[in-house]
Amino acid sequence: METAEIRRRWLNFFEKNGHTVVPSAPLIHDDPNLLFVNAGMVPFKPYFLGQQTPPWDRATSVQKCVRTQDIEEVGKTSRHGTFFQMNGNFSFGDYFKEGAIKLAWELITTPQEAGGFGLDPDRIWPTVFEDDDEAIALWLELTDVPKERIVRRGLADNYWHMGVPGPGGPCSEIFYDRGAEYGPNGGPAVDEDRFMEFWNLVFMQYDLSVVRSKVDFDIAGPLPAQNIDTGMGLERIASILQGVDNMYEIDEVYPVLARAAEMTGKEYGKNSGQSAGDSHPDDVRLRVVADHVRSSLMLIGDGVTPGNEGRGYVLRRMLRRSVRSMRLLGFEDPCLPELLPVSLERMKQSYPELETGFDRIAQIAYAEEDAFRRTLASGTTILDTAVARTKSEGGSVLAGDQAFALHDTYGFPIDLTLEMAQEQGLEVDREGFTRLMQEQRERAKADAKAKKSGHANTEVWKDLRALGATDFRAYEELTSEATVVGLVVDGERVEELEPGQRGQVILDRTPFYAESGGQIADDGVISSDGAHLKVVDVQRPIKGLIAHTVEVLTGPIRIGSPVLAEVDEEWRLSACQAHSGTHVVHAALRQVLGPSALQSGSYNKPGYLRLDFAWNQGLSAATRSEIEEVANLAVRQDLPVRALHMTLPEARDFGALALFGETYGETVRVVEIGGPWSRELCGGTHVRHSSQVGALTITGESSVGSGVRRLEAFVGMDALRFLARERAIVAELATLVNAQPHELTERIGAMVTRLKDAERELDKARKDALFADAAKLVDGVKDVGGVTFLAHHLGEAGADDVRGLVLDLRGRLGVDRPSVVVGTAVAKGRPLVVVATNEAARAKGIKAGELVRTAATTLGGGGGGKDDIAQGGGQDPTKVGEATNAVEWRVGELAARS
Repeated sequence: METAEIRRRWLNFFEKNGHTVVPSAPLIHDDPNLLFVNAGMVPFKPYFLGQQTPPWDRATSVQKCVRTQDIEEVGKTSRHGTFFQMNGNFSFGDYFKEGAIKLAWELITTPQEAGGFGLDPDRIWPTVFEDDDEAIALWLELTDVPKERIVRRGLADNYWHMGVPGPGGPCSEIFYDRGAEYGPNGGPAVDEDRFMEFWNLVFMQYDLSVVRSKVDFDIAGPLPAQNIDTGMGLERIASILQGVDNMYEIDEVYPVLARAAEMTGKEYGKNSGQSAGDSHPDDVRLRVVADHVRSSLMLIGDGVTPGNEGRGYVLRRMLRRSVRSMRLLGFEDPCLPELLPVSLERMKQSYPELETGFDRIAQIAYAEEDAFRRTLASGTTILDTAVARTKSEGGSVLAGDQAFALHDTYGFPIDLTLEMAQEQGLEVDREGFTRLMQEQRERAKADAKAKKSGHANTEVWKDLRALGATDFRAYEELTSEATVVGLVVDGERVEELEPGQRGQVILDRTPFYAESGGQIADDGVISSDGAHLKVVDVQRPIKGLIAHTVEVLTGPIRIGSPVLAEVDEEWRLSACQAHSGTHVVHAALRQVLGPSALQSGSYNKPGYLRLDFAWNQGLSAATRSEIEEVANLAVRQDLPVRALHMTLPEARDFGALALFGETYGETVRVVEIGGPWSRELCGGTHVRHSSQVGALTITGESSVGSGVRRLEAFVGMDALRFLARERAIVAELATLVNAQPHELTERIGAMVTRLKDAERELDKARKDALFADAAKLVDGVKDVGGVTFLAHHLGEAGADDVRGLVLDLRGRLGVDRPSVVVGTAVAKGRPLVVVATNEAARAKGIKAGELVRTAATTLGGGGGGKDDIAQGGGQDPTKVGEATNAVEWRVGELAARS
């Protein structure tokens, strides 16, 4: 049974049993504690925590999940994978233990021809919490499982909670006996390879007040309503129903593994033993490729782009591990263009949107592979040199500063350095690396403002949210009468704010737009009798609650005070222009470049917009002008702008674009400009007609990552001011060069040409002077073990100058006697070295590439090249002399051996 069919049967079964089918949430979730959705119940957390009222009594879903804490173990065992899918059925105060067990038993044992999974009842083993006699009685009453196959287990195995105060309770896990070939008999307590857990039924019935660990917590009492949260691993049940050993061999994963094996000439499973510990390194690498390619497809599909922080770094790491695993398997060419389409063919059955967006996904993935291949080419040499130096000095730990230099200068991820160093028998000073990274982050953030949303104490926000949701009035009004329901300073609730203080104000209703969807918060004031507060930021610390960060100018302001909340009207108008302008530019971009140029991020503030989109090459000036023209024509046409509310499936059918990085509820807001020309899911504020955007001018286009470009633009008065400044600059230039504006391009072009010609003449004169001294330098040669050795330091000079001089000197030394020439210099604060050898020296085994690596090791860098000439560099210019001496010593050593 294919995985897509298992998924379909799951949803059909629970829908027939009164459950609402809830679509999978994107992998990017708005939980500040999670990088990705990592469990099927994550989208339902607000209901289980009592923060929101669930819109249904029963629900079911197949949720996309990613877990990365064990990424190094991927491929080494059959249990570790990054992307997986979790089948779940949920009850919110409806059915409890009896219903959960009854439904589970019916689905898994109903014959396949009747729509079930058709598992053999005699091979099913349930486990229950050791004190849960009720669950045992229900298993015996409702199923055919004998008492000897129902296993009691302790808190570590059969009790569930979220790790924080809140709901929890015992659980019942369902295992399947895969047969004697997988291990000894005796049930899950004896062997969990033979007895595979594939479904967990969680009985949420208690309110946990304190949680110290998985097995150490306090129970405050029973929950007001008993809930059910279950999770069946789709990949696990697929492996059972498809009769394969593990998740890597199911129909959604194995085709990528098989294609990778074909490309590399490897035979998967040929050298593996029965246990995970017996896995051949080639098999581990093939599994890594299969898992990471699928995970990357799903992550990029949900809007993640490669980067150096957070989610982007996880994606980058998986893509690069895939590429490097293929290289270690012997495949040197680009591999993702071969592998990613294979994964798409399997996953599009369940997620058809992947096929629609595959051009964008492929652009991002392939660009990242190209970038990494360049990184490998430069960084591997540097790493090999550092490893060799560490070993030569008798060390077993690669220094943290070397690992940091690889990361900072060459883009080598620390995880890759760890893996490659380990392969060569070295550890890495992680503490030293982490310290240097932290110092760099602190320097980068020295001038940045602290984020003002106040996540430091989430319990405060939960308590305030319990008083009721903030009535959000930003779409309807700029001024609202309101009441202060909460005041917070430094994450703690207070009774009042005094003049000069800064804190958060919670109102029962607000006209202020809270920062989200790329749009910054409104500016304005909150005032009451005797109090005047400047609003400097507005955030949503938790769903349903809006917090206004204020500076108290006069006061005090107290809880319960009636206030008038007023948004700065000019600020809001400019913000609306920018946000609507973002939609206009996005639509224009897609019209000019095609539908694959999809927005992957945005930022807009009054008068300014920034839009990131999937594209793997820079835009020409003509293309930028065309996009700008299409956008301004749309503004000129005075297209109507309207907001509609509908369900998420209705919005997709309507043609609305769901933008990446955003999370959406069951009911969504669609903003359209000119009907179908621009339809996007959006919670921002907008103008009423496109003409209100005003002038729009694109000011810049650049790269912000692999396969991602960025457009920047001004709108409204800011666009006019920008154009006025440009006009003033043109006028000044015209005056300076005594030309009309339309003559500037030709006149300045001619001046640049003359300047370049002058620079070339100066460069030639400098080189002539340099080589004029070459004859004198030859007089300074040394005899090193029968080899003519000549070294010269040029001071501040470029690589071309050093290389030219070294080749000239080698020619002057002749061919009869073995000779080595070493040239060093400092360029932009970094040392460089060039070594040349003649044929007679090479015949004695003296090669330029080896000598350059000797010098570069001393300089704290790396290098390489051919036997006759090679070049390298390093970090420490004070060691140039020492590096030259090291080369001379090595020449003498090699000469003595010949």
